[in-house]
Amino acid sequence: MNPILPRKYFTPDAEAHPMPDGRLYIYGSNDKSGANYYCSTQYLVYSTDNENLEDWKVHGVSFDNSADRADAGWAPGNILYAPDAICKDGRYYLYLCTQSQTEGVAVSDKPFGPFTDAVQIKDITGIDPAIFVDDDGQAYYLWGQFSLNGARLNPDMRTLEKGSTVHNILTEQEHGFHEGSSLRKINGRYYLVYTDISRGRATCLSYAVADKPLGPYRKGGVIIDNTGCDPQTWNNHGSITEYKGRYYVFYHRSTQNSRYSRRVCVEPIKINEDGSIDEVPMTSNGASAPINAFDTIDASVACRMSRDVYIHPSEDGKEVVGCTESGRFGSGWAEYRYIDFPSAAEKCTVFSGGSGSIGLMADGKGEIGRGEISEGKCVIRLTEKITGRRVIWLLISGKDIELRNFRFG
Repeated sequence: MNPILPRKYFTPDAEAHPMPDGRLYIYGSNDKSGANYYCSTQYLVYSTDNENLEDWKVHGVSFDNSADRADAGWAPGNILYAPDAICKDGRYYLYLCTQSQTEGVAVSDKPFGPFTDAVQIKDITGIDPAIFVDDDGQAYYLWGQFSLNGARLNPDMRTLEKGSTVHNILTEQEHGFHEGSSLRKINGRYYLVYTDISRGRATCLSYAVADKPLGPYRKGGVIIDNTGCDPQTWNNHGSITEYKGRYYVFYHRSTQNSRYSRRVCVEPIKINEDGSIDEVPMTSNGASAPINAFDTIDASVACRMSRDVYIHPSEDGKEVVGCTESGRFGSGWAEYRYIDFPSAAEKCTVFSGGSGSIGLMADGKGEIGRGEISEGKCVIRLTEKITGRRVIWLLISGKDIELRNFRFG
């Protein structure tokens, strides 16, 4: 189910790596709910061995750069932006970047850290490191915003090989490159996944393909676009990986009518025979089976919203879907993709607050029912029975409406 981590964790910029212990690990930044800035001074690590990418273990803080600890001693107290990590020769290397546009590496004997003995990587200015070790053991390091740079790493995994740096591997002008590179090798091809601004905002994860790790790269296309996940969403950052025979894209979505409170999500993808990757939509179920329509469905698993509608905390500490301004008339919709109807449904009961009405639409084919909110719920009688796997929209119109959960019957 998306988002994939417990709701109190806001983890954007997810780099997903299978490690030698057989578990899949996520390394990412750490947003703070309600903050008006990106990231924080800590990194956390998560892992799973579940085939459907559920039941994530929270390993806790792996690196802490708060002023009184300063694991990145050359930039004490600096906020930490997007990291990456890799295993080489039995040791685990965490590559980090700071708010001051410096980058470094720390080491651990475990994939979840703690990572210690951090050193700054010299001759680099920028953000968003990416690390890749090829089949021959050679490590490559990439970094940059607006223009991507890359180099071979020396065997110490801490210094760049002299004379190996390549500039403009990807550029904003040619590839739409904004930031956030991530390198993988699939079926003999090198795939760079990156934040693409070609559609006007940095909401896309796109890919480019090459025959060598440092290029030249030819742009492929968009893998996923998180436009519509929140009224204020601005960026995206993530990775692709194979785990237990399936390929996935990891990405993040904003919440709370903010650019900053971002959470990691996942979708299955397919690598076609010609090496291309088809664009996939955001979904509520992610790598899991479609949501059973006859279970109680948490409204905040909506994958897209429109107009005034967004996910935000409620007074009881849970999350709801609601409109942007309390006390004023609002309208819009929340989308749920995919919901499975093992048998025909005739009504939908939405548990909600506020005053107004809620309609329902399936697969974009027009409204098939609407009800009025009364005594904390809205019963929508459907004008046609629905079965099978469907995309459902709840259509909101009213004041102070908060959707808590819903179920079909």
